[in-house]
Amino acid sequence: MAFTVFILQLAVRILSLPMYLLNFLGLWDSICKKWFAYFLSKASVLYNQYMAGKKQELFSKLQDFVGPSGKLSLLEVGCGTGTNFKFYPPGCRVTCVDPNSNFEKFLFKSIAENRHLQFERFLVAAGENMHQVADSSVDVVVCTTVLCSVANQEQVLREVCRVLRPGGAFFFIEHVADKRSTWNYCWQQVVEPAWYLVFDGCSLTRESWKALERASFSKLKLQHIQAPLSCVLVRPHICGYAVK
Repeated sequence: MAFTVFILQLAVRILSLPMYLLNFLGLWDSICKKWFAYFLSKASVLYNQYMAGKKQELFSKLQDFVGPSGKLSLLEVGCGTGTNFKFYPPGCRVTCVDPNSNFEKFLFKSIAENRHLQFERFLVAAGENMHQVADSSVDVVVCTTVLCSVANQEQVLREVCRVLRPGGAFFFIEHVADKRSTWNYCWQQVVEPAWYLVFDGCSLTRESWKALERASFSKLKLQHIQAPLSCVLVRPHICGYAVK
């Protein structure tokens, strides 16, 4: 099986050679980031339709973590186009972080459509380095379909723990690798080389639950689900929350 996966991966890499060449020349990143912002502005709407029930169920717990101020202070890491905003409680104070500045115009459109929120600021930064956000300054951090593409999951989670106040919570929904015994996992491995380039560093084979289990949270509520998505490769998901 491993040899078959290797041969199929090689075929995918050969077919993806133009993208690899552009990447080698340093031209692919800017092209991809612009394209990905437009793609996600459409794809995230469909994702929300499929995942609305799960998001509503999960984010209904956000209010449990309102801090002493009486208003929920929320930081969204990898905010993208702001498609989570509709699920946040009224009066929530939202700060957004994303390394892709091309999302900004889509993000501010979402802000205009979600007047129930108190938007604070948008920071162009990677999740691994959110130095503009003060220690222990937010009640909740939210991260959805982001850990699949960050450079260093462990560093992102350390930053999450740093900015959360004691007793604050990290909410997540992430697509992950399927069980290693499945055919779907084999196809995730096969497609991975091209998928990574097309979707701005997204990996299909990350076992993100392991990073969450290793992180320094006092409590972790995590479940594995099969998301009701049309693309089989990204159906395996984890979702839940962790308390600092």
